[in-house]
Amino acid sequence: MFGAKCKVQSYPKLQLPHFQFQYRDANIESTVFAAGARIQISEEEAKPKSRPETGDFLTMLFIGLTGSIATGKSTVSSILSNPPYSIPLIDADVLARKVVEPGSKGYAAIVKHFLPTTPDLLVPVSETMPEAGPDGKGRPLNRPALGKRVFGDTEELKKDRAVLNGIVHPAVRSEMYKAILRAYVTGHWAVLLDVPLLFESSLDRLCGTVFVVAVKDPEVQMQRLMARDPHLSREDAENRVLSQTDVRLKARRCEARGEGKGVVLWNDGSKEDLKRDIGEAIRHVQASSPVWWSWLLLACPPAAAALGAWRFWQNVRINKAWTEQERIEKAKL
Repeated sequence: MFGAKCKVQSYPKLQLPHFQFQYRDANIESTVFAAGARIQISEEEAKPKSRPETGDFLTMLFIGLTGSIATGKSTVSSILSNPPYSIPLIDADVLARKVVEPGSKGYAAIVKHFLPTTPDLLVPVSETMPEAGPDGKGRPLNRPALGKRVFGDTEELKKDRAVLNGIVHPAVRSEMYKAILRAYVTGHWAVLLDVPLLFESSLDRLCGTVFVVAVKDPEVQMQRLMARDPHLSREDAENRVLSQTDVRLKARRCEARGEGKGVVLWNDGSKEDLKRDIGEAIRHVQASSPVWWSWLLLACPPAAAALGAWRFWQNVRINKAWTEQERIEKAKL
């Protein structure tokens, strides 16, 4: 019951069924179980959610969304999470900020590692910012200062970035599991996983479909970034772009997933162009999620679980093939 889709059912008492959600990557293998566990959801969340016009889905599709800085990923996630689509959004960036708030384990780990060599790691003390922070748990992180320690292409910056990712990513994954379970019990037909490092963290293997928001012209990306963050110099902007995988490479990897499994949204044009492309992509996704799959899950759970496992394995094979292709291309250089 893992992989591209998982079973969706409504439970009036808001009690989770026996459910297994599994994630694997090269260094981590973890499983989250919920058996009779309760979660707090509002009455509004408990109401049945509308289904796509293609049928009454009994499965929940994982749609992975990624891109690069200043390519328009946040715009796409905003469009998809609001009417007429109203797909539940799990934003890794929002969760990443949450797990490093003062008082959290992530905050303590970052302060312990980076503060000795980054004096301005925390927001400066001022009339409105006491030494112990506004709530006594510590001053918030000074994100521009931390960014200079981890964004860039030098070996030292890469090591610092790896340390930061090692602190933040496990905590973000834990929060993502909780959000997925919430969408599961409230009966949504799909959930949107907005993850900048979707491929790098291997979370794409869980997704039935992946959307990559990309631009063909690198200068468009640079201009958008500097317009969004005017305090950045061109060098700072370039370092931030270089710290991430080239978005055009992500687009190629997305297309390598195959028809219906990977969609590239080229965002060099207007917002109206982007909205049109999103609409076409969603219609294609809904059309490629046939009702017979839902009836199979309902009538024969073991067969449906086997199909889900097979699709998960397909994604693993796609990733392995892509990695091998990259290795061969690098060897030719």
